[in-house]
Amino acid sequence: MAARISRSTAEPAGRPLAAAISAELRPPKAARVRAILGDLQSAAKEADAGPALAELLQGQAGLGPFLAAVFDASPFLRQIALDDPSRFIGILREDPETRFARLMADVSGAWRDTDEASLMTRLRQARAEAALLVGLADLGGIWTVDRVTGALTTFAETAVAATVDFLLADAHAAGKLVLPHPETPSRDSGWILLGMGKCGARELNYSSDIDLIVLFDPERARPTDRDEIGALFVRMTRRLVKILQERTSDGYVFRTDLRLRPDPGSTQVAISTPAAFLYYEASGQNWERAAMIKARPFAGDIEAGVSFLAELAPFIWRKYLDFAAIADIHSIKRQIHDHRGHEQVAVAGHNIKLGRGGIREIEFFVQTQQLIAGGRDRELRGRRTLDMLDILAAKGWIAPETAEELARCYRFLRAIEHRLQMIADEQTHTLPETEDGLEVIARLMGYRTVKAFSKDLVATLEKVRDHYIQLFEAAPPLSSSLGSLVFTGDDEDPETVATLASLGYRNPREVSRTIRGWHFGRYAAMRSAAARERLTEITPALLEALSSTDNADAAFNAFDRFLARLPAGVQLFALLGSNPGLLNLLTTIMGTAPRLAEIVTARPHVLDAVLDPAFFGRLPDKETLAARLDTSLAEAESLEDVLDRARIFGKEQGFLIGVRVVAGSVGTRAAGFAYADLADLLVSTLLEHVRKALEAQHGTIPQSRIALLAMGKFGGREMTASSDLDLILLYDFPDSETGSNGARPLSGSQYFARLTQRLIAAISAPTAEGSLYEVDFRLRPSGNSGPLATHIRSFVEYQTKEAWTWEHMALTRARPIGGDASLIAESVDNIRAILSTPHDPKKVLRDVLEMRALLEVEKSAEGPWDLKQVPGGQIDIEFITQYLQLVHGAEHPDILDVETEVSLAAASRAGLLPATEAEILLPALRLYQKLVLILRLSVDGPFNPAEAPRGLLGLLSRAGELPDFATLDAHVQATQKDVRAAFERIIGKVRKSKKA
Repeated sequence: MAARISRSTAEPAGRPLAAAISAELRPPKAARVRAILGDLQSAAKEADAGPALAELLQGQAGLGPFLAAVFDASPFLRQIALDDPSRFIGILREDPETRFARLMADVSGAWRDTDEASLMTRLRQARAEAALLVGLADLGGIWTVDRVTGALTTFAETAVAATVDFLLADAHAAGKLVLPHPETPSRDSGWILLGMGKCGARELNYSSDIDLIVLFDPERARPTDRDEIGALFVRMTRRLVKILQERTSDGYVFRTDLRLRPDPGSTQVAISTPAAFLYYEASGQNWERAAMIKARPFAGDIEAGVSFLAELAPFIWRKYLDFAAIADIHSIKRQIHDHRGHEQVAVAGHNIKLGRGGIREIEFFVQTQQLIAGGRDRELRGRRTLDMLDILAAKGWIAPETAEELARCYRFLRAIEHRLQMIADEQTHTLPETEDGLEVIARLMGYRTVKAFSKDLVATLEKVRDHYIQLFEAAPPLSSSLGSLVFTGDDEDPETVATLASLGYRNPREVSRTIRGWHFGRYAAMRSAAARERLTEITPALLEALSSTDNADAAFNAFDRFLARLPAGVQLFALLGSNPGLLNLLTTIMGTAPRLAEIVTARPHVLDAVLDPAFFGRLPDKETLAARLDTSLAEAESLEDVLDRARIFGKEQGFLIGVRVVAGSVGTRAAGFAYADLADLLVSTLLEHVRKALEAQHGTIPQSRIALLAMGKFGGREMTASSDLDLILLYDFPDSETGSNGARPLSGSQYFARLTQRLIAAISAPTAEGSLYEVDFRLRPSGNSGPLATHIRSFVEYQTKEAWTWEHMALTRARPIGGDASLIAESVDNIRAILSTPHDPKKVLRDVLEMRALLEVEKSAEGPWDLKQVPGGQIDIEFITQYLQLVHGAEHPDILDVETEVSLAAASRAGLLPATEAEILLPALRLYQKLVLILRLSVDGPFNPAEAPRGLLGLLSRAGELPDFATLDAHVQATQKDVRAAFERIIGKVRKSKKA
C-alpha cells in the first residue's frame, strides 16, 4: 500500500496548502505538463492573478509537477481551477483547515436575506470550492482518508442545514408555518432530516449521493393549517431536493436519495413520525434495521431527531442476539454477488464497493456484529466503521489484528474510491477496464506502476474477503457425511434409520418419525418455511452432537420437548447454525442437566450470552455486573419494565453461572459467591426502585433509614441455582416523626411494611418474564406473626431478650446487602454484639439437639441423596458450626463469619474444633456443596439415581473426583456416617422428637 494512505495524522495546521504537499505523484510527459500549466497561467492572467500563480509555482519546486499530475488525471478538478483562478490560488495560498472552516461559516449563513435562486448559486459555488480544496488536500497527502470523509460530510451537513433553514424561514414568512425561533429556524421546528449510510456515519465519499429520511413531528411542528401539515412538509422536501440536486450552469450540490424511507413505493417523500413508528413496528425489515445503525439527525430539528431514534432503538437494537437478521443481511450480500457479477477478486473492472473483498464487506462485517450484540452493549451502537472496529476488538468480539487489518484495508479502498470519483465527479466505484485507465488511478494513488498498485489492491481485497468468509460463510453444509438423513414425506427411509442406529440411537424409527413431524410444522417453532429450512441445515450436526451424549435418545427427547415449547424457531436455529460450539453445549445440557434444559426451554435467549467473548474468561465481578444491569435498566420506561428487565438479567446471568458449573470451569465456592453477588445486586437495585416508587406516592419520612439483611444460604454466600432468599428489613426514624410527608401519608410502621411488601412483590411476583426469586421473611422477629419490617430498636431488644437459640443460630449468617450506610453499620455492630454475648453452653447444646430432632421428623430426608436433610448431611455441619459460634463467639470473634467453611476453619485454628473432626467436616462440606450445586442445576425435585441420565451421574462423579457413580454413592454414604458421628461427639446424640 502507498505509505501516505495509511498515515494516521495530518500535517500541522497553519501551513499553506501549496507548501504542505508531501505526496509525489508521477507527472505526465513534459509536453503535457507544460500544456496544463500554460492553461492555468493563461486563465490566471485573464483574472488578473497571473503574478500570484507564477510566484507560487516558482516558490514551491514540486507544485507544478503535482498540479500537472492531478489535473491531467482529473478533468473535473482542472475545470474548477480554470473556472475561477483567484479561488484556486487562494486555496493554494491558505492553510486548508482555515480555508475550509471559513467556507463552512459562509455556507452556514447562506440562507439569510436571500432568495432560492441566489441560494442555489452560492451552494453550488461553495461545493466547487470544497471539491477542489478537499481533492488537493487529499491527493497532496495533507489530509488523511478519515479527515477527507469528515470534511465531505461536514460540507453536506452545512449545505443541507442551510437549505432547511431557508425553507423553514420562507414558510414562516409566507404564513404557512409558525417557527418558535425564527433566528434559528430549525430549532424546535419538527422537521427532521436523518442522514443515512455514509452520510449518517460521517463517511461520505468524494461524489456521494446523500441518503436522507425526511420526517415531521406533528406534535412539535406548528403549521397554520393543521390539516395541511403533511402537504406542507412534502412540498418543502421537494424544494429541498430541487435546491440541492438540480443541475444549473454552476453544477449541482448533492444528488439526494430519499428511498430509504419507510415503504418508499407508497409513501410521500416526507412522512410523520407516528406513521414511521407504525411502519417499523409492524413491517420493518432486517435490512432496514441494519441501515438504521448509521442513522443520525443530520439537519432540521436535531433534538426531535434524537428523540425519534431513541424511541426507535428497540426496533434497531434487539434485547437478544439476532442471528436470523444476520442471515438476512448476508443474503443481501450474496444477492449483490449473484446479480452483479462481483463474486471474484479482480482489478480491471472490479467494483471496490460491492465487489468481492470490497468496502461493503467490511461494513457488513462490522454492522452484523453490531446487530448481534448492540442490544446488550450500548458501546456497540456507533456509526463509524473504523470506530466500531476498534470497539469490537476492545470488547473481544474480534481479534485486535483483525481490526487493524480491516481498518487498513478500509482506508486503502476508500482512498481508491475518492480517486475514482474525483476524475469526473461521477458516483462510481468500478475500476477502469483498460490499462490506461488503471494507470491513472495508480498514479493518483502514488504508485509508479499499475503492476505495483494491482498487487497491493489484490492483497487488500483477498484479506477482506478472507475475514468476511470466516465470519459469514462457515455455516454447516446442508448435506451430511454421516450417511443418509432424509426426513421428507410420510414414508420412513430405511437408510436414514440405519444411519441413526449407527449413531447410537436405540429407537431410530421413533427419532426419524419425530423429525418428520418437525418438518410438517407440527410445532409452533416450525410453522414458517424459513424456520424449517434453517432446522434442516443444522439437523445433521444436531443429531451427531446429541448422539455423543451418554443417552442419545433421552437427549433427543429433551430437545424435542424444547422445540415443542419454543414459540418461534427461526432465531434459535440461525443462532445454532452460526455457532457449532453453542450447539454442542446445548446438546450437553439436554443430555446431562434436565433442570438446565428446562430453563433453556422456557427461555431460549439465555443462550445468547454464552456467545459473548467475555464468557470464556473469569466470572464477572460485582462491579462489572452492576454496570451491565445499569445499562439494561437505563432503557426501562416504567417500574414494570424494570422488573421485567431485572428478571431477564437475573435468569441470564444465573444460567451463565450454571453453564460454567456444568462445564467445570468454575469452582463450588466461586459459584456460590457468584450466585450471591447476583442476588445482592438485583435485590439492592430493586429495593432502590421500589423505594423511589413508594416515595413518589407517599413521600418520605425525613431522616429515616433502612437496612436490608440477607440470611441463610444467601447471607452465607453459599447459594445454588434454586436458592430462595431469606431477608430481614430493618428501619429507623426520629421518634418525633408521625408519618410520611407525601400526598397520601403513612405512619412509620405502615410505611416500611408497605416498602417490604413492594420489595417482596418486585422480587417474587410473576411478570411476563416470570419471577426472580422466592422470598422468605420468616426469620424476622416473631416470624410470620410479627410485622414485615422491624424497627432497629425492636430488633435489638427482641434479639437480646426474647430470641430463641435457633434465631441466634440464624443470625450468624446475617449479612447486609442494601439500604443506608449508617443503619447498615449500626446493624452490623448490634448483630456482632448479640453474637458475642456469652451464651449458656448447656442451653445451646440442648436447643440444637432438640431442633435437629424436630427437623428430622418434619423435614425427613428422602434417601441418602437428600444431602441437606439426611443425618450426617449439610444441616449437621451447619449446626456444628453455629453451635461453636454461639458457645465460643464471645471469646473467639474470628469464628463469627457468615460463611460456614470460613467459620469452621477458624474454629479449627483456634483449637475449638479438634483437627480430627475438621478433617472430616471440611472435606464433607466441600463435597456436599459441589454435589448440591450440580443437583440444583440438573434436577427439579428429589434426586433418584436410578432415574437420572447417565450424563448427570458422570457429571456428579467428576465433581466428586471419583471414577464412577457407584464409587461416589458409597463415598457419600460413608461420609454421612462420619459426619453424624462427629456431630454426636461434638454436640450429642439426636433423640427422637416428642412431636414425632
